[in-house]
Amino acid sequence: MRYLLWILLIFAVAVALVLASHNPGYVLLVYPPYRIELSLTLFVLVILAGFVSAYMLIQLSIAVVRLPATVRVFRRSRMQSRQRKAHDEALAAFFAGSFAQAEQRAVRAMRDGDESPLLPVVAARSAHEQYAHARRDSYLEALQGKTGEAGALHLLTEGRFLLDRKAADAVLALLPSLYHMAGKNHAGALALELKARQMAGDWARVLVLLAQMEKRALLDSEVAARLREQAWLGQLRAQTTPEALNACLGSMPAEIRRQKKVIEVAASILMRLGQCEAASRLLAEALETNWESDLAGLYGECAAGSEDGLARIARAEKWLAQHPDDALLLLALGKLCLQRQLWGKAQNYLEASLSVGPSREVYTALARLFQETQQPDLAAQNFQRAATFQ
Repeated sequence: MRYLLWILLIFAVAVALVLASHNPGYVLLVYPPYRIELSLTLFVLVILAGFVSAYMLIQLSIAVVRLPATVRVFRRSRMQSRQRKAHDEALAAFFAGSFAQAEQRAVRAMRDGDESPLLPVVAARSAHEQYAHARRDSYLEALQGKTGEAGALHLLTEGRFLLDRKAADAVLALLPSLYHMAGKNHAGALALELKARQMAGDWARVLVLLAQMEKRALLDSEVAARLREQAWLGQLRAQTTPEALNACLGSMPAEIRRQKKVIEVAASILMRLGQCEAASRLLAEALETNWESDLAGLYGECAAGSEDGLARIARAEKWLAQHPDDALLLLALGKLCLQRQLWGKAQNYLEASLSVGPSREVYTALARLFQETQQPDLAAQNFQRAATFQ
């Protein structure tokens, strides 16, 4: 269809030219004493040419008048293009780990007039990675006193530098200003506070932050679970009385409380506080539910003289029927028998543990047994064997 229209237009122009060439009309221009006679076709062509010339002259004049502004726009566009290139190159070099190039290109972009708040941050972090702390601080001065997004970037960057220096208290002092600028739910501010609270050992606040960040999908579920376990373990280790320890255990989620590491830490603390019976009950409950050799080994660590020593031996022997080749359980039984001065049974269990898996702990326990039974040569031999294990 378009080609047909072009063909019709060409034919129409051709017909118009033919008609114009045979047009008998003329134009007479009189200006005494002058007289000019033109054909109508030529007159129309002259008028058209004059119109086109006048139009082009006007456009040229406008272009000349606008030339300074056009040159300014061109220069600004070229400068912005150069700034964008330097900006992109600085970011690319930074994320590629080329910190010297990233710093150099960020500085070049800033000298060219790029006022993006990212550039001082890139330059400062690049200098920080090169241990050029004086240059790092000078770049951050460009953001000093800024508010809004630029101010938040400044505080976030400064907070990361403080964390690298283990200055958790200084980071916590920055947080009110950071939250004021960035908002209470700012992802970067929450992540910064989480690390600072972990470093400061404020495990209660860590748990609150983990819940807040997980709710907003700011943490992977596996990472959040691992950090939550770490926080509860931190709280557990901070307890100094049996009552506080039991309260902490009671407040834990069930899935955390059942984990091997939590039970191991809780039992060790109870033993240190002289609560051997409570530690034994905790370990026994865990082992009845889910067998863990490490916990079985810890079961034999309570100090001698506990009233339920024989009951604990009997319970461990029941477990041995189900796990006859567990070296740590055999070691625990050997230690429990040592505590009750059952020398023969202790030696049998320790030698059985040794046959399953030799270890420094087994040789040390055997050496102490031989010391107690007045066999110094055998004790010395086993102490020497224990020393060969790292």
